[in-house]
Amino acid sequence: MTATLRGLAWDHRRCWGPLDASVEPYRAAHPGFDIAWDRRSLYEFGEGRLEDVLQDYDLVVFDHPFIGDIAEGGLMVPFDPYLSAEERARFAADSVGGSWRSYQADARQWALPIDAAAQVASYRPDLLPAFADAPPQNHAEIVKLGNALRRDGRCIGLPFVPTDAMCLVLTLAAGAGDAIGEGGRFLPQEAVERIVGELAELAALAHPMSAQWNPIRCYDHMVAQDDVVYVPYAFGYVNYASRAETPRLAFTDIPVEGSRGALLGGAGIGVSAFSKHREAAIAYALHLCSADYQRGDYVAFGGQPGSLAAWRDPAANEATRHFFANTLATLTNSYLRPTHPGFISFFRDLTHPAHEAIAGRLPAKELAKLLDRRYAETLPAPELGRRAV
Repeated sequence: MTATLRGLAWDHRRCWGPLDASVEPYRAAHPGFDIAWDRRSLYEFGEGRLEDVLQDYDLVVFDHPFIGDIAEGGLMVPFDPYLSAEERARFAADSVGGSWRSYQADARQWALPIDAAAQVASYRPDLLPAFADAPPQNHAEIVKLGNALRRDGRCIGLPFVPTDAMCLVLTLAAGAGDAIGEGGRFLPQEAVERIVGELAELAALAHPMSAQWNPIRCYDHMVAQDDVVYVPYAFGYVNYASRAETPRLAFTDIPVEGSRGALLGGAGIGVSAFSKHREAAIAYALHLCSADYQRGDYVAFGGQPGSLAAWRDPAANEATRHFFANTLATLTNSYLRPTHPGFISFFRDLTHPAHEAIAGRLPAKELAKLLDRRYAETLPAPELGRRAV
């Protein structure tokens, strides 16, 4: 009898492309197991309830801030018993930025980094040279470019639907070296006021649809129209840099000194604690995250690998117009969000206030109060006791 491994991906080619492509070769090499991948929306991937899907799937691709809740509830199978010390060291060394570390909690490895991403900059290489010699390197240069584009009837883009609005706040805070989540508070009020001020200034120069765009919608517009030339902060998607895309986008490091601070994204693959085929699911996940598969078919079928070897691979870069090499500094220095239990609900609750603040409908000081108050609710009592008054 054939047993079926059921997996859940998020609905973009960057995720499901290499997963679907892996099924036939893996099934041929491992008779007795079939594999079926379903898909869910990007919103559900980042903010949905993980508990609602784990009973129905053996493998789930998910966002790393869920790790605290996963560890607290024992919702997934730790990989530790299935990895030798040598294998663990190899995965750690092959991590893009903090990707490997992002799936750890309570001294256990709850998932493998299958995909790596961060907020990076992008532009139309056929259009930008008419307005600037090179992509902006700081906020002042973004504003200068935005004004020049406006005079020509064009603009920058700034995707800030609620989820991405909160990500923007974190990227700019980390880029400036602000104290995030220290002393029982989330961010100092003066930091929030500076961040919201900068983002509101960029939003005023951005395409009017930016408030309704996530990165995918923004990039789709950029390759279909010629009015958005540059985006300073949005999660990178290798698919838009592919040689098959015309016109294509170029991706580069964020306009922050040292490329530091961009929010780490990406995805992990974990095995449900409810799976009846744990060992088979673990073996398949290890195959998908191996350096050989990641820099080979994973890239060839539209994936954005979690393996550092793939990001450095000359063939992978040649196939993607050097997407990986040109953004690796940002990924290497990216900021890892807190992953303690309750953080994902805190993040979810603050997405709309962050959006409203950037749009100018909520004062920055009110957003700062909301961030601090809601974040404090996620912390254990000892953390609260250390908060400065």
